Amino acid sequence: MTEVSEAIAAAAGRIRAAYDAGEPCPPVRDHLPAGDVDAAYAVQETNTLHWVKQGRRIVGRKIGLTAVAVQRQLGVDQPDYGILFADMAVGDSEEVAVGRVLQPRVEAEIAFILEHDLPHEMPTVVDMVRAIAYALPAIEIVGSRITGWDIKGVDTIADNASSGLFVLGGPPRRLDGLDLRQCGMVMERRGDPVSVGAGAACLGHPLNAAVWLAGKMASVGRPLQAGDVIMSGALGPMVAVKPGDVLEARISGLGSVRAAFAKGADA
Repeated sequence: MTEVSEAIAAAAGRIRAAYDAGEPCPPVRDHLPAGDVDAAYAVQETNTLHWVKQGRRIVGRKIGLTAVAVQRQLGVDQPDYGILFADMAVGDSEEVAVGRVLQPRVEAEIAFILEHDLPHEMPTVVDMVRAIAYALPAIEIVGSRITGWDIKGVDTIADNASSGLFVLGGPPRRLDGLDLRQCGMVMERRGDPVSVGAGAACLGHPLNAAVWLAGKMASVGRPLQAGDVIMSGALGPMVAVKPGDVLEARISGLGSVRAAFAKGADA
């Protein structure tokens, strides 16, 4: 085993141990060559293969780092992606148990459900529009296995793009008549606005993010397929949550979605 592959295995093991123990770990960037995005994705892929062998089922992908300011903050120059597993899906308004996601935060997003495969490495917006069956309002419950969210780009990529859970709202809508660039989003915590944004915050248009993802996944040998869920990336600022919180996002033209968090034992 080469030095780099040993480092990848060590970083992957650190993240899996944090998952299993329910306790955050130190950053994994100290295991990897500085700024090596390919090595970070190799860590992610190592754990993806491990979890698939353990019986987890892949149902889609999430896109992260769709804001240029966040990319600069984390030292990368493009979005990232993570794997969505079936056990990450949460029903609209279903309570999320305390500790199910480490250091949880939430983002309002648009989810796309595919009805056709996207095998090409250079897809177009037309390809994407033809492939999408439905768009839905969604909330991503992100989390970090890294202590205190002390992350750089390689940390979040290695940690499955800081994925946690995802919630799909409704009703499902065809793209006809939807202006996804201009659609406004408001997220409220028990009636108080905590995040405001629009589709344009997501790489200029949520379909731009989806096209990037489709090309990227084809290039790494995991092309998007019919039935996959795509989480577009955030439409507004990320919001930290605590036990007992209830957050509802409304996206104009699409509908609403709610994420609820169980109260702590001492609440």
